[in-house]
Amino acid sequence: MSMEKKVVLITGCSSGIGLSLAVRLASDSSKVFKVYATMRNLAKKERLLECVKDLHRDTLEILQMDVTDRQSILTARDKVVEKRVDILVCNAGVGLMGPLEVQSLDTMRRILEVNLLGTIQTIQVFLSGMKAQGQGRILVTGSTGGLHGLPFNEMYCASKFAIEGACESLAVLLQHFNIQVSLIECGPVNSDFLINLQKAELGDPSLQQVDGRTISLYEKYLQHCSMVFQNAAQDTEDIVEVFLDAIHSTSPAFRYFTNSVMPPLTQLKVTEPDGMEYIKTMSKIIFADEDQ
Repeated sequence: MSMEKKVVLITGCSSGIGLSLAVRLASDSSKVFKVYATMRNLAKKERLLECVKDLHRDTLEILQMDVTDRQSILTARDKVVEKRVDILVCNAGVGLMGPLEVQSLDTMRRILEVNLLGTIQTIQVFLSGMKAQGQGRILVTGSTGGLHGLPFNEMYCASKFAIEGACESLAVLLQHFNIQVSLIECGPVNSDFLINLQKAELGDPSLQQVDGRTISLYEKYLQHCSMVFQNAAQDTEDIVEVFLDAIHSTSPAFRYFTNSVMPPLTQLKVTEPDGMEYIKTMSKIIFADEDQ
């Protein structure tokens, strides 16, 4: 008799980390995983299907799920044939970049809806099932932007900092149910995240109301970003390895850093709790030659 498959449900699978992880788990040669890859817009499933060809009829299902819509999460859950999820991967997320002055309340709400409430709402729906079966794994795609602040990313960082608090709080409780929560902290990743990112472009009319100093600092920040992405961005494959470590580990950690160690900048916040060292250093790194 074959071993029962581990049922994995992943959000945000139309591209990037979600797509790579779904493909990787579904293609596992020992077929230990049954993967439910979910995405908000099923029209985007072609890439996922291309990556898996027809090899994985028995290990992969693609479902529609919008993490901001509770009914859509419940509907997806009801389509899980096994009637249980062993490993829940909350990976859906969006970015938002630009001077704070130009962000409308709707735009700010949207990022909290997806990154924060979407993740929490997804966990909510699957939590009682995991508690009842007395085991489970919850993996959440975190970000270094949830560990330290980034200029021009106030709302993004707010949403990611909030996820850290929610997950840490849950982790304390869920130990008592044999449910492990892990955050996979990613730095810059070569994925469509940057392309899909909502970001104020330098020529945008919305930026006309912003003062010149802010614009020139924003320009600097964008240059810094593209440099970092050219030099330091990780491939989704490397990040998937870290997810696999967490999934295969018998006692997974709460935090995994995809570049293996805590980022030195985050370290600064711990060693210098008054926060000034971090702020000065980050400012220097990003706005190097601006006079302070």
